[in-house]
Amino acid sequence: MSPPPSGLLGDLDPTSDRAVFRQIADQLREAIDRGRFREGEKLPSEADLVDHFGVSRMTVRNAFSILQGEGLVHAEHGRGVFVRPRPPVRRLASDRFARRHREQGKSAFIVEADAAGSHPQVDSLEVKEEKASQDVSARLGSVRRVLARRRRYLLDGRPVEFATSYLPLDIARGTPIAEPNPGPGGIYARLEELGHRLDHFEEEIRARMPSPAEVKTLRLAAGVPVIHLIRTAFDTDGRAVEVCDTVMAADAYVLSYQLPAA
Repeated sequence: MSPPPSGLLGDLDPTSDRAVFRQIADQLREAIDRGRFREGEKLPSEADLVDHFGVSRMTVRNAFSILQGEGLVHAEHGRGVFVRPRPPVRRLASDRFARRHREQGKSAFIVEADAAGSHPQVDSLEVKEEKASQDVSARLGSVRRVLARRRRYLLDGRPVEFATSYLPLDIARGTPIAEPNPGPGGIYARLEELGHRLDHFEEEIRARMPSPAEVKTLRLAAGVPVIHLIRTAFDTDGRAVEVCDTVMAADAYVLSYQLPAA
């Protein structure tokens, strides 16, 4: 049952030049930000908001549409509009590729899922040799063909990211990296076993709206953007040994970094 608006929402300002539906969206947004409506909680119904503000149902629906477009709420047919959960996974860039995790047989995704108390799963796995794109080739030192590993990651059954790793064939062909399950610790553990001790990673990150295919793959709600991350792994000889192209649901992650001040 949704809470009544009285006491949680104020009144409209008739002197404002801001459209009424935007004023309603502003009030609902502020109430969500202040915790008056908690994660997963149902917002007041259309009928309640119509009575509270003295407006039409279409005005209320337009206000809800704004909040959906911002990714703050989602609508469930026949049930109402609910506050979207906050990002469940904290992605610690300074720790996720620590060697100790690989030595324990854990990939970065499993480490983060464990920290979030969620059940990790990988599906839609594809491993094949293919021609490198111009961008991947340049990042890997002008290689022509690569081993591509495509997979989708789920937390508690919900798709949260999909990624493709590209590795030079002279490193990956005929090794466990080319198998669907590369073994404990993932492909980084196998790279180090093959003599490519990892030295550092470079990441490029941007936020954007998803393509239709990405919306379908990640089952994104309306208005939810994605985080597009491209990571290059380098060994101690300075060679780029992997490029990972990852698209993440922005409402599923908090990106956390530690940066030196010196």
